[in-house]
Amino acid sequence: MAVGDRSEAIVKTFAVKPKLKPTNKKSTSSPESKYWKSFKPKQTQTLVSSITSLAFSPTSPHDFAATHSATVAIFSSQTLEPKSTINAFKDTATSASFRSDGHLLAAGSYSGQIQVFDVKKRSAVRRLNGHLRPVHFVSFPRVDKLHLFSGGDDSVVKYWDVLVENSFDNLIGHKDYVRCGDGSPASDAMFITGSYDHTVRVWDVRVSKSGSMLTINHGAPVEDVIYLPSGGLIATAGGNSVKIWDVIGGGKLLHSMESHNKTVTSLCVGKTGIDSVNSTNQYRILSVSLDGYLKVFDYSTLKITSSTRFPSSLMSVAFSPDCNTRVVGSANGVLYAGKRKTNENIESVGSEWGKHIGFGAIEEPEKRVLRPSYFRYFHRGQNEKPAKGDYLIMRPKRLKLAEHDKLLKKFLHKEALVSALKAKNPENVVAVMEELVSRKKLLKCVSNLGVDELGLLMGFLHKYCTMPRYAGVLIVLAKKVVENRIDDISGSAELKGYVRNLKRLIVEETRIQESLQEIQGMISPLLKIAGRR
Repeated sequence: MAVGDRSEAIVKTFAVKPKLKPTNKKSTSSPESKYWKSFKPKQTQTLVSSITSLAFSPTSPHDFAATHSATVAIFSSQTLEPKSTINAFKDTATSASFRSDGHLLAAGSYSGQIQVFDVKKRSAVRRLNGHLRPVHFVSFPRVDKLHLFSGGDDSVVKYWDVLVENSFDNLIGHKDYVRCGDGSPASDAMFITGSYDHTVRVWDVRVSKSGSMLTINHGAPVEDVIYLPSGGLIATAGGNSVKIWDVIGGGKLLHSMESHNKTVTSLCVGKTGIDSVNSTNQYRILSVSLDGYLKVFDYSTLKITSSTRFPSSLMSVAFSPDCNTRVVGSANGVLYAGKRKTNENIESVGSEWGKHIGFGAIEEPEKRVLRPSYFRYFHRGQNEKPAKGDYLIMRPKRLKLAEHDKLLKKFLHKEALVSALKAKNPENVVAVMEELVSRKKLLKCVSNLGVDELGLLMGFLHKYCTMPRYAGVLIVLAKKVVENRIDDISGSAELKGYVRNLKRLIVEETRIQESLQEIQGMISPLLKIAGRR
């Protein structure tokens, strides 16, 4: 066989890419990444069913409400423990919303009724009936205390006068379920709604008779929509994408983020709380999805700044106005709440305790800062922590290579294979074989092996060739080894024993596969019959 034909045969036989390049996974985290990691999620509560919505009170101490089953539960943002429960619904509760003063809480339900509760008394002060189908979102305006707007499966958006329990306008324009909405931070008379008809509509109750002011096509059923703090931009969630639109510019698409693998279910606006010259650059979009990921998106730089994995599908997310609490609701009823430790909280606790015992807060003496003009500055050790203004130069850590990696770098192919076989790590051995296949040197190495080294290889093939992870490579290699080294195998009793055992294993594996195919043939008609029923 010619050299060219032999190399082509090797490539066809072992069509595997090498996987031996070492990678250094350690990377320095940014201040913002550390900030989001400080919200360590804890499984604070397991509720009855899926958590359909979360909302924080706009007034201190910023307690939050969670809707699940036929209940609205109110939690303390300080202790993350439940404070009260409202059980006044006949069906599943949805979309809790606090009024601007935090005294009233509105929530919809699958029965089509909207109820407004006194938070302290936990009693319903108003019941708004008008929707014919389940209500999926209810929201108070940012400042207005007398009105709210809602939408549901009847495709109608309603603007309510809470005082007289009557709707001013029925805003018609959507052609499918209305699932979400948000009030404008610029004007209490304007709000947006999202629907399963793939559209987002901008409404102004001052000119409601002319229909919606603007219609935006998201391209997928809209699950959530929010105004960004400036009031000129909105973010929409539908499918696996989050899109940012310029409302003032006529609904122009600015950016589309598609980092989730499944449907994005909820959005909210969070603030980093990191000191910055421009405070508008501190706002971030938080999105959760059925893939179990919470993503933080900086829409000023159009980058993902943080990603957190949760063990189940996520349905809702909320972030406190004081930037200290983040809560995430899952589809299986688990509430993940994280509270950030701040120096202000620690200092306030210390000062309050000092006042309680009759003393003020104890101030620590200022430490003398080392400067380059001091002699001791140049005698600091390696354990010295960097100061705030120091520029750090990180020295890359050297990767420690295994023996077979070093031999491969020197192009000692046969020695690398023998070294991996002696180490008895099957993953490394198969990886070395794949690397040799890519270099077209595997069959040449097998041909150059001594009798003892060939025994090592045959023992490895006998032990691992029937394992599903390695069978694709090792069974074909075993055939090539027997064909190329038949003379050496015939002259050694030990190698003959390996071949006999290898043959027995392959016959047994073939018998098992045939039995499984017979079982599959018996089960398939039964599954088809069961599927018809």
